[in-house]
Amino acid sequence: MAWLLYGANGYSGELIAREAVRRGHRPFLAGRNRERIEPLARELSCQSRVFTVDRPDLTGVELVLHCAGPFVRTALPMVRACLAAKAHYLDITGEIDVFEQIFQLDGEAKRAGVTLLPGTGFDVVPTDCLAAMLAARLPGAEELILAFYSRGGSLSRGTLKTMMESLHEGGAVRRDGRIVRVPLGRDAREIPFSCGPRMAMAIPWGDVASAYRTTGIPNIRVYNAASPRAITRARRMARLAALLRFAPLRRLLQRYADRRTGPPESVRSSARTYLWGSASAPGGREVAMTMETPEGYAFTALSAVAAVERMLEGGIAAGSLTPALAFGPGFVRGIGGVVVGDE
Repeated sequence: MAWLLYGANGYSGELIAREAVRRGHRPFLAGRNRERIEPLARELSCQSRVFTVDRPDLTGVELVLHCAGPFVRTALPMVRACLAAKAHYLDITGEIDVFEQIFQLDGEAKRAGVTLLPGTGFDVVPTDCLAAMLAARLPGAEELILAFYSRGGSLSRGTLKTMMESLHEGGAVRRDGRIVRVPLGRDAREIPFSCGPRMAMAIPWGDVASAYRTTGIPNIRVYNAASPRAITRARRMARLAALLRFAPLRRLLQRYADRRTGPPESVRSSARTYLWGSASAPGGREVAMTMETPEGYAFTALSAVAAVERMLEGGIAAGSLTPALAFGPGFVRGIGGVVVGDE
C-alpha cells in the first residue's frame, strides 16, 4: 500500500519521516515548500510531491498521514481529497473542532470504505487509550478526568501556531454530553502524577471530543500541569481573549511562533511525560490509573508510524475512529518507552 506523508518539512513531519524510513518505509514526502521537501526526500531516498493542501495530488496513494497544521484550516480539505481518492486519512491533530468535524463524516467514510483517524500522535493516543482502559474498568462511569505533565519538553513552531489559532475560544470541557467553552485558568486542581503531585489547569485538549467518542462518558475534563504563576497568567489572558478573535492579530502572533523550532534530540531522548486519569460513577465508585511516555514529539513519531503500520496490515473498520477504537486500548503499550501503572 503506497502512502504519503503531508507536511514532511515541518518539525513533527520530519521526525515522522525519519522514523518511517528507519523502520523500512518509503512514503511519498509531500508539502508546499519545494526547497525543503525535495532535499529531505533525496536524503531519505523517498519520492517527493509538492502541492498545497487545497489542491492535493493523491495519485496512486492509498493512505495519507497529514502533519501540516493548524489542522482547523488544513484537515478538511485533505479529508475531502482522501474520501474522493478512497484513501485512508490519518493525522496528528489535537484540536477539538477538527475531531468533531471528522466524526461528522463517519457515514460518508463508511460509504467510501475509508478510515478517518485523527489524533495518531501524542495528541491523543496516550490519553485516548488511558480513557478506554478506565472505562473498561468502571462500566457506567459518568465522569472522566485526564491529566498530563511534560517534564523537560518544549513546544514546536507548529504547536504554538495551532494554540494561537484557537486561543480566543478559551478552554473547553464536556458537560452532560455537550462541549462547553469555559475561561482558561479558572479550573485548577492538584493531580497525583506518579512522579509526584502537581498543580494543573483544565485545557481544551482533543480528548474532550475523542474520549467521548471512545468511551461515551458524558463529563470529561483534561488538565495540563502548570505552575501557580502560569495559571494566574492564563486567567489574565482569558480577559483578553476577545481581542484574539481578530484574525490579523492571531497571524501576527503566529509570525512570532515562526521563530521557534522545537526540542532538540537531546531533550526528546531524555524528557518524559506523565499521565493520570480517573473515572467515577454514581455511588462514589472511582478508578484511577497512571501512564508514563517518552517526550511528546518523540512519542508522536513512534505512534504515528505505528498507526500507519497497523493500517497497512488491513482489517481496520471504515468510518471516523479514534486510536483506541481503531486499534484497541492496548495500542499504546506497543509504543517503546510507555509504562502503564495502577492496573
